[in-house]
Amino acid sequence: MPTFNGSRLVASPSSPKLLSFRNPNNPSYTQGVSAASMKETSGLLRSFSALKSFSDKVGDAFAKLSSSIKHRKDHQNLKRRLLEAMKQRGYSNQNTFRSINSIIMWFPHFKEGLQNIKNIFEKCDEDSNGTMDHEELKKCLRMLQIQLSEKDIDRLYHYCDMDENKGIQYHEFIVLLCFAYLLAGPDSATNNMSNSASRHVEATFDKLAEAFAFLDKNGDGKLDKKDIILALNEAPSKEKSPTHITSRRFKEMDRNKDGTVSFKEFLFSVIKWIGIDTDHEKEPLRTIEVW
Repeated sequence: MPTFNGSRLVASPSSPKLLSFRNPNNPSYTQGVSAASMKETSGLLRSFSALKSFSDKVGDAFAKLSSSIKHRKDHQNLKRRLLEAMKQRGYSNQNTFRSINSIIMWFPHFKEGLQNIKNIFEKCDEDSNGTMDHEELKKCLRMLQIQLSEKDIDRLYHYCDMDENKGIQYHEFIVLLCFAYLLAGPDSATNNMSNSASRHVEATFDKLAEAFAFLDKNGDGKLDKKDIILALNEAPSKEKSPTHITSRRFKEMDRNKDGTVSFKEFLFSVIKWIGIDTDHEKEPLRTIEVW
């Protein structure tokens, strides 16, 4: 049988059933180990390795669960504060919208106002990879003189990163900037833009919040089908859209399929419908058919 000599096993002449370990520092010292013991030890080592791998996976799972719970709590906190900010500004009281179609008629104005954000995004996307990472976002908000805490910036980053690709894309940045504007207040938002562009962006954010407030009939910060039906009933008969079209658009807005539409989901839907990611101008009369 072999024995280990220095860095290898060599034959053990004393016993064919033993493996001999020879200490290179003391050639006269040889310790015999049975093959069965070696096999048992090897099995234990494999079991320990498998147990450690399982333990690491469990640890990773708990870490992800803990992070998910934390983000869920942060998201709830953000939604509550955004609702409070909208109520403080009295969007529901000063609302100029009278029907869903009156909101749709504003789509070209929404698009025009939000186009001004494109230059900000391109300037802050320092590596021009089409996404804004956490550090780029912090620098961008500082440049715009939007006063938010590090914790709020982190919350907004995770809340608006819809596809969780570890970066804020252009359409996500629009939503994030709207939330930052609402949380920080109009006096601290987009001051680094030209005065006319800044006013245009802020006015667009205000109108989007007004549109959501008009649809949110009970003021709880989320839309359900009942809210949409009530809004439809307020429209003149000739302006009402077919029920099946409205139902389809509601499902499209309800991105997480929980039966309600948050302000965030509403904003992402409007951005999609007005074609903010493209240079193609949709015809206003065709846009009205979206509902």
